[in-house]
Formats: sequence, structure tokens, C-alpha cells
Amino acid sequence: MAIADVTIIPIGTETASVSEYVAAVQSILKEYEREGKIKFQLTPMNTIIEGELSTLLDVIKTIHESPFEKGIKRVATNIRIDDRRDKTSTMESKLNSVNLHSR
Repeated sequence: MAIADVTIIPIGTETASVSEYVAAVQSILKEYEREGKIKFQLTPMNTIIEGELSTLLDVIKTIHESPFEKGIKRVATNIRIDDRRDKTSTMESKLNSVNLHSR
């Protein structure tokens, strides 16, 4: 199980707001989640996605393409992947671990 931190940045939008593009990405992620392939969490600055690494890479490619489909000519995507193989790690287990040690 891997966890990816992804930020999709459409470049050259008509206004400073990118919420339209974020909403389109979220719709794509909801479909993958309904299919049981990933879990995800939107944050104010990025989206966290949890799943098998090969699936995450496919998902990231799909959401990277989303702004292009809305007419954007340039997209920058930042990706950070945590792929731990010695034990199962999830978004929830990582937060629980931090909370346990912060008491």
C-alpha cells in the first residue's frame, strides 16, 4: 500500500481561482474510490491518495490530464510517494502513530 501526495497546478487559467479544476479532479478520484481502487482525502493545499502503487500511478496520470481536457495548455503536477513495504501503512495508521506519540 502506498500513499501519494499530489498537487495538480493548471497554468494559464483566466482567473486566480482553480477550484473548477480541483473539483474535476475530485470527481475522477471519487469514481476510483467507488470502484474500491483507492482512498483519498482533499486538503486545502493538495490531495492525499492511498492505494497500490501501480494504481496510484494510473490515477495520477488520469488526474494530470484533467485540466488539459478543460482547455488548459500547461499543467504542473507535484507528486510525493510514500511506499512502505515492511508493513501495511495507511493514511489513518500514519495519523494514529503520530497522535500516539504526541501525548
